[in-house]
Amino acid sequence: MRRLLPIAVALLAPLPALAHPGGDHVHGFATGFLHPLSGVDHLVAMVAIGLWAGMLGGRLSWLLPLGFLGGMAAGGALGMTGIGLPGVEAGILASLVVLGALVGAAGRLPAALALPMVAAFGLLHGHAHGTEAMGGTFGYEAGFLIATALLHGAGLLLAVGAAQGSGRIALRVAGGSAAMLAAGIALVS
Repeated sequence: MRRLLPIAVALLAPLPALAHPGGDHVHGFATGFLHPLSGVDHLVAMVAIGLWAGMLGGRLSWLLPLGFLGGMAAGGALGMTGIGLPGVEAGILASLVVLGALVGAAGRLPAALALPMVAAFGLLHGHAHGTEAMGGTFGYEAGFLIATALLHGAGLLLAVGAAQGSGRIALRVAGGSAAMLAAGIALVS
């Protein structure tokens, strides 16, 4: 019986539940980099920031993405350390509706309003990423920040490339459609 006790204890001991296989590197750079690409909500919002920034042009073409990234870094740090924020999922959904509407309407907001808004959206998206990897590493956060910056860049390039005629109209239709889709999802949820 004494020989079975250590085996029984080992079998009954709690084991960590891992959502993703791979052990210690689960929260590394590659996982962080892939995270924004794996959820349509994050993907759409991050490209929309770039689209809107590109449509606005000037200083806002780089300030809006930087504001989002700053908020995202702070939110990611909060999430990885287990500090909660209320309404994260609702805020992420709101970001899709608002950003889609702004792209759809080619909306112009003063920088004093636009920058805090995108930073708040970044905070919420970052918190969601960070919570996914509670106890994650700097590499994980660097990964999702770099992927986000690339998605912003893709949106910027699309906006600049579509600045003429029907391309701009297509971007506005896509933005408005994204806003309506997000609003519809919110209504049925």
